[in-house]
Amino acid sequence: MKDLKDSKIALIGLGYVGLPLAVEFAKKFPTVGFDINKSRVEELTKGFDRTLEVSDEDLQSVILKSSEEFNGSSKGLLCSDSIADISDCNIYIVTVPTPTDEHNRPVLTPLTKSSETVAKVLSKGDVVIYESTVYPGVTEDHCVPILERDSALKYNEDFFVGYSPERINPGDKNHTVTKILKVTSGSTPEVADYVDNLYKSIITAGTFKASGLKVAEAAKVIENSQRDINIAFVNELAKIFNLMNIDTHEVLEAAGTKWNFLPFKPGLVGGHCIGVDPYYLAQKAQEVGYHPEIILAGRRLNDSMGQYVASQVVKLMIQNELKVLGAKILMLGITFKEDCPDIRNTRAIDIYRELRTYDIQVDVYDPWADPAEVKEEYGINLISEISGEYEACVLAVAHKQYLELDLKSIIGKNSLIYDVKGVLPKESVNARL
Repeated sequence: MKDLKDSKIALIGLGYVGLPLAVEFAKKFPTVGFDINKSRVEELTKGFDRTLEVSDEDLQSVILKSSEEFNGSSKGLLCSDSIADISDCNIYIVTVPTPTDEHNRPVLTPLTKSSETVAKVLSKGDVVIYESTVYPGVTEDHCVPILERDSALKYNEDFFVGYSPERINPGDKNHTVTKILKVTSGSTPEVADYVDNLYKSIITAGTFKASGLKVAEAAKVIENSQRDINIAFVNELAKIFNLMNIDTHEVLEAAGTKWNFLPFKPGLVGGHCIGVDPYYLAQKAQEVGYHPEIILAGRRLNDSMGQYVASQVVKLMIQNELKVLGAKILMLGITFKEDCPDIRNTRAIDIYRELRTYDIQVDVYDPWADPAEVKEEYGINLISEISGEYEACVLAVAHKQYLELDLKSIIGKNSLIYDVKGVLPKESVNARL
């Protein structure tokens, strides 16, 4: 392996995870950010990140405009869609997404394709580090054979592998990549130290060296599974307490006065991690002969919350003698979380689709989401401003802009307001989850 101080790093995938990491490494190493999306590469080269995970100022401070400029530099970031630009690197960090299909089965295609790309340029002594969330065993059982096959090199003799799970929280400006403790691992003790020292060079929060690749993989996948189960519990409480006419948020506030009560709140569970990762663990569990009951029960309950919210809104409309068929409802928010443009696996879409089954017109207003992206992904035309009266309004995402709105005066004083997130003053809404 090449000495760290002489290394060139390639980041494979420049999304929410890869770009922030690439920018930090570029402050100390010559770094190439590789992505197959040409328009994404061009945009980043101009110094703009549409995901808003990296500020334009931070990006522009490290960006290099050409391969010539990169080759003459001891640090900096070259964004490229050309495999030739990563051929001279010796550390490859894979940060591609790991989604599920319509049947909630793991889709390893991005991981497969990126491994094939790396294998084409892999040389003796190189290290490949995976950050994508997977079930235990994927790195060695799925990725390594691809690297060996397409490079004609031998694992742990000619090249080496590490696994260091990403912990990025999209939209979070406090827990940024360098401020989150990093779990690291390697395919040999020597490689484990090498990978750990690499991340130590940029992670101010420190690192934790796991005992092996599978341990690191398992640690990541249970982080989000644990959160998913805890949220499922409070979502079930919300359904129970609603039937009992008890305010769930008030119950949680009271229970939260005990020092060891976990502060979870009911809501929609989407995004690229919490709503996906448990299925990866469940898949592997079933492969080894165990049916995971709690994990899958939590997933089923959380996946049902969009339909539940829609049914509660319709029930509220009927109780207040408002028309349902042909009604107009304003939905605030389509991203998967507040103050973030990420629409991947958003469960707000479940509310929209369920309301549409009642022949209700649903206008979606979201100043954070990209209208073209929403149209392409979900077939929805976002409204650019709120105008006209509505029978009801559903606050699905707690963007800070919504908290400043006087909703009753905007949508009509007789309109119903359903607060999914429980962030609006209780006296200003008709119901909340």
